[in-house]
Amino acid sequence: MTAVTRGELHIIGVDPADVGAAVCVVRCVGGVARTGQEYETGSLVLDRIEWYGHSVDAVDPPHSAKVRLVGEGAARLRPRTVISTDGPRRYGYVGPPELWRAAEHAPGGRIVRGRDDFEAWAAEQDPGDFAEPFTYVVGGDGFLRLAPRRSEHVACAGREHVLAAGEVAFGRSAGRPEAVEVSNLSTGYCPDADCWPAVAAALDRAGVARPERFTHEIVFRRCTGCGELGIVRDGDFVCVFCGRALPAAAVDVGLS
Repeated sequence: MTAVTRGELHIIGVDPADVGAAVCVVRCVGGVARTGQEYETGSLVLDRIEWYGHSVDAVDPPHSAKVRLVGEGAARLRPRTVISTDGPRRYGYVGPPELWRAAEHAPGGRIVRGRDDFEAWAAEQDPGDFAEPFTYVVGGDGFLRLAPRRSEHVACAGREHVLAAGEVAFGRSAGRPEAVEVSNLSTGYCPDADCWPAVAAALDRAGVARPERFTHEIVFRRCTGCGELGIVRDGDFVCVFCGRALPAAAVDVGLS
C-alpha cells in the first residue's frame, strides 16, 4: 500500500494487540491520517481508526482517536513518539520535568548543516574537550546539533522532538573529521538503536566520517513494577532498582 496523503500521529498510549500489531491512542498532529497509510518508511500500516466508538476512514488535527497499526514496526511503538508518513519516528522528551523546565532558557545545540559548519564549531572548542564525547541530537529537520558533553539533550534539542540523541566522540583521519564513537545514550529521549539511519545521514551531511552502526548500542526499559527507567546491560532484563524482570519489548518504554 502507499500513502494517500501525509499523516502525522503523536502516540499517547500503546496496547500490544497481537504479533505484528498494536492498538494506540493517538492525536493527529499533522496532515490527515487515513486508513491504508504507510508510516515509518513502510514498517507500519494504519489498519483501523476508531473515533468516539465509531469506525472512520480518517482523522485530522487536533483530534484524537484509537487506531490499529500493523507491521514489523508495531513492537517498537511507545508513548511520546511521533510517527509520520514522511519518514522515521520522532522521539519526545521522557526525562525529569525539572530538566524540561530548565531547558527553556538554556542555549540550544549548534546546528551543523555541512562540513563548513562542523569545522567552524570544532575551531571554537578547546582541544582538551575532544578527549570526551559531546552531546548530540538529530533534529526533526535531519541536521546534527552538538553541545558539550554534560549538556542535557533536551536543551540541545531546544525541547523539540528528535530523530535521534546520544553521545559522539570525534577524531581526525587523514585530516578529515571522524566520529570514532557514537551511542544512543540519552535518558532524556531514550531512542531505540534503530534510529541509527538518522544519525548516519546527519553525520554524512556534516562531512564527518562515521562507523557503519553505533559503537555503543543502548537498550532502555521502564520497569512495570517500580516505574524506574533503566538501561539493559549485557542482555540482562532485570530492574536494578527492584529486581523485577524488565519488559522484553520497547513498547513499554516511556512515561504514561
